Amino acid sequence: MLKHYPFDTLGGADHGWLNAKHHFSFASYHDPKKMSFGELLVINDDRIAPYTGFDTHPHRDMEIITYVRRGAITHKDSRGNKGRTTAGNVQVMSAGTGIMHSEYNHEDEETNIFQIWIMPRSKGIEPRWDAAEFPREPVTDRLPLLVSGDGEAPLRIHQDARIFAGTLTKGTSLKHAVTGQAYLLVSEGEVTVNGTRAVKGDGIAASGEKHLALDADGDAEILIIEVPGQRQAR
Repeated sequence: MLKHYPFDTLGGADHGWLNAKHHFSFASYHDPKKMSFGELLVINDDRIAPYTGFDTHPHRDMEIITYVRRGAITHKDSRGNKGRTTAGNVQVMSAGTGIMHSEYNHEDEETNIFQIWIMPRSKGIEPRWDAAEFPREPVTDRLPLLVSGDGEAPLRIHQDARIFAGTLTKGTSLKHAVTGQAYLLVSEGEVTVNGTRAVKGDGIAASGEKHLALDADGDAEILIIEVPGQRQAR
């Protein structure tokens, strides 16, 4: 079953320096029908004005993944980690027992990110941060695996989840095998997913689907987030 969430139906808030759209309930936006998707709790589509950002703040027991769509984000945390992640690349932070961090757009242009929060499989892990760069060549047969909990991807999180992403040129068709349930994000362009057309900013929740048939109606960039089908007991 697919459920399509067009960009213009998402909740959100415009704070001036930050224009945020929320795929699930977050901060002042609350929808009892959109509290989570399995272990996936947050997807925020954030546009951050130049020379602004998130001041130092705490996190605990959460896997936080940032996919940079445009511009760059600069990270600094209480564990001594520092890094600048640019468009098309990803950073991950395991908050674990507790970490303080800041995220700033030090660029001359607006930065656009997907910030993704996934529950860890267990609490009290050692905090860590990492980032990786990924090739930008269009895919033809399968989406690259960027993040996983099993060590098969360049970036690791503490959950049985996977994040795939890639660019498709117009006319490209491929089939993506799903493990668990999947939430697809259209970062750029337009794509048809199992017969459902989605455009930039849209989300599609897929439950009970073994495969996603992807057809690029134009040049497109997409992410697929796979998570366990049900919230795990803790």
